[in-house]
Amino acid sequence: MSKRKKWWMFFLCMGTVIFFALQAQAHFLLLLPSDDIVNPEENHSLSLKCIFTHPMEGGPTMEMVKPQAFGVMVNGKKIDLLSSLRPIKLPLFAPWHPDAKEYAHKTATAWQVQYTLKRPGDYQFYVIPEPYFEPAEEKFIYQMTKVVIDAFGAEEGWDEPIGLAAEIIPLTRPYGLWAGNLFRGLVLINGKPARNLEVEVEHYNQDGRVHPPAGCMVTQVVKTDNDGIFAYNIPWAGWWGFSALGDGGMKTYKGKQYPVELDAVIWVKAYPISEGLK
Repeated sequence: MSKRKKWWMFFLCMGTVIFFALQAQAHFLLLLPSDDIVNPEENHSLSLKCIFTHPMEGGPTMEMVKPQAFGVMVNGKKIDLLSSLRPIKLPLFAPWHPDAKEYAHKTATAWQVQYTLKRPGDYQFYVIPEPYFEPAEEKFIYQMTKVVIDAFGAEEGWDEPIGLAAEIIPLTRPYGLWAGNLFRGLVLINGKPARNLEVEVEHYNQDGRVHPPAGCMVTQVVKTDNDGIFAYNIPWAGWWGFSALGDGGMKTYKGKQYPVELDAVIWVKAYPISEGLK
């Protein structure tokens, strides 16, 4: 083999290693609304974005095909919103990420919807994506994600199950949170409490102000107890994602069987205590 070919093979291998290292980070499906609390005197229209990425590290954002289902449950009624979803293109990395300039010409598909709040209630928006195959871990990741919006001060319905195959039922009201509040949730996998399950926790580091001093601090990990309940004390303000890692069986892909990680995800927003001080 020529020296030039050897160097080409070396760089190709290194690129593959770097690619898989990036993909091995914690994956989160973000479902983020423009507002989580909507008062009567405010604009009743809001937007929600579905983004598959690594929220604490600012990327990479991964290509996301159109979800299997997208909707909202309010006052006990489900409303199908899948046809309202529109694709959007986002940069692979947040502007503050070290690789942002190098990959500035590349984008990934995410999804967005506009929705008008018409009556008081707790609006539980949810998305069921297509399973994502992760080659670095040789498994499918199937994250069923939700977020709750309080409209017009109703404060009712936030703890009602939607009926997803993987779902976190909040035991702490999932809006109106201060930084420092303890968030508790019940994990249901196929309708049953999931005991001794790992729950990954990440902050959406949108502006890059958080710099974890060690890799293990990017994703926090807690476990459910024998009743399927977990708890986490939210350390600072912003959006926080909780992803309970369940077992979704096996799936055939290209003639081979792969495990399916069936995740229940919920996003909550905490506000800085300074906003309540005068």
